Amino acid sequence: MPRTVFVTRYVTPLREGGSLPGLVEADDDGLYVLKFHGAGQGPLALVSELVAGEIGRALGLPVPEIVFAELDAALGRNEPDYEVRSLLRASAGLNLALDFLPGALPYLPATRVAVAPELVSAIVWFDAYVTNIDRTARNTNLLLWHRNLWLIDHGAALYFHHNWPTADPKRPFDAAEHVLRDRATALGAAHAALAPQVTADLLAEVTALVPPEWFGDRGAMAYAEHLLQRAPLVPEVIRL
Repeated sequence: MPRTVFVTRYVTPLREGGSLPGLVEADDDGLYVLKFHGAGQGPLALVSELVAGEIGRALGLPVPEIVFAELDAALGRNEPDYEVRSLLRASAGLNLALDFLPGALPYLPATRVAVAPELVSAIVWFDAYVTNIDRTARNTNLLLWHRNLWLIDHGAALYFHHNWPTADPKRPFDAAEHVLRDRATALGAAHAALAPQVTADLLAEVTALVPPEWFGDRGAMAYAEHLLQRAPLVPEVIRL
């Protein structure tokens, strides 16, 4: 179960993200990137962030710690920016946050850093599995921290939950614009290593972490069933 922290200070908005995440300080003196349940994308983006992120961590991928973050609406009372003030007010209560990696730099296609082909292929496999369409050259959602690659921002994953009647575990994943596509030379090995780890027990455990009020039309069981069916199909659905 992720830890719960209490936000004590709003530091600054991070305007690179479409949902206007914010850098905040919490009662454990840590800095976190806060994802708001009151943002335009709504709680489903937090469901994606939590479920995809914790699956990625369980598969051994480098994902910053994810925590629940309690936010007091009074925190934004003196915020001069109307957009930020409104977002803080609309997001009172429980939100989601990722550990802030100080000094981390965005990974760019031209970045000269050695990344193991196994890790690159595992990331592409994982994104195809959770249908994360938001890791392109325009917005890689990868950070370099202490010369290691870290995966951030999975709010755009699991897009099947925006229209459950059309949800299909066999839905193709177009990896043509994936920032790591050309370097993913070991997808077969990645599938052999990762797919068996996606078990019913793992998915039940991860989906149970989600606060029930964040779910939309369906609950934890629907997510777990969909994701369990998709794991063995990744080699068939990925389009390079």
